[in-house]
Amino acid sequence: MSLNKKLIGLATGIMCSLTFVVNAEPIEIKFSHVVAENTPKGQMALKFKELVENNLSGKVTVKVFPSSQLFGDNKVLEAMQLGDVQMAAPALSKFKKYTKKLQIFDLPFLFTDMDSVERFQKGEVGIKLLRSMERKGLVGLGYLHNGMKQLSASSPLKVPSDAKGKKFRIMSSDVLAAQFMAVDAMPVKKPFSEVFTLLQTKAIDGQENTWSNIYSKKFFEVQDYITESNHGVLDYMVVTSKEFWDSLPSDIRGEVSEALAQAIVYGNDIAAKKAQQDKQKIIDSKRSIIINITAEQRQLWVNAMKPVWKKFEKKIGKDYIDAAIAANTVN
Repeated sequence: MSLNKKLIGLATGIMCSLTFVVNAEPIEIKFSHVVAENTPKGQMALKFKELVENNLSGKVTVKVFPSSQLFGDNKVLEAMQLGDVQMAAPALSKFKKYTKKLQIFDLPFLFTDMDSVERFQKGEVGIKLLRSMERKGLVGLGYLHNGMKQLSASSPLKVPSDAKGKKFRIMSSDVLAAQFMAVDAMPVKKPFSEVFTLLQTKAIDGQENTWSNIYSKKFFEVQDYITESNHGVLDYMVVTSKEFWDSLPSDIRGEVSEALAQAIVYGNDIAAKKAQQDKQKIIDSKRSIIINITAEQRQLWVNAMKPVWKKFEKKIGKDYIDAAIAANTVN
């Protein structure tokens, strides 16, 4: 074969390769979550879409499916492993099937405030927890905040004995069940979508949730009292499948990771502001009485619920719990 023919053949091959690259379909990321678009999580997902499609135009597209349009939190992780969805942000308690260590975030009175939560999540152990499910095919990409949890009930909750015999709705979490049993209350595992009706019909006496959830789901309209307990945290983990994440070209994976990091900061800022705004809206409504417990009363709750830490210490890891306690102190 002559040199000219070889060069023509090589050029033709290069052109075909370039045509293939140009015509290649963009990578699609389906982001499924269970809340409305106007929530911090919903706004974070939309910001992520905006950043990715601006920075990786033509290379990656993001389709956001809010309000359980694709999957609920109980099914989305299985769907992710099958490749039916690429990203989701379930509550941290939803991962117990994949790792027991994330139960640390359900422990009562472990963190003093959201700043403590943030320090822990950004620290060595928090980052390690993001990688704790890789053997099960899941990769944590970041934490998204909702806020600190409060207690609501049909009667005042000032000290632990006030909760005795009352039924409280909880997420499906062994730690949260133990938390309420520690104060002689009855935990009732029910879906989030049923809570308003359960409260309205008096099928349950109370529940625990963040200010934004209590306001957006109108729980304050069917609960006479809300105790500002700040006894726990309700956060989410943005997660993907290890197979999908590893399949991304390294440069694209880096861009997607950076876009997500920016979107999470954006979403967490909205969450912090919304918590205070929604708390004030509940106060202004005068539908619920907000109870501000004293330091002494709060300590009684801590004393009653703290034994739950010991109960789950082996499953979570004492070193992890110690790291969380250390995050309560600003260095």
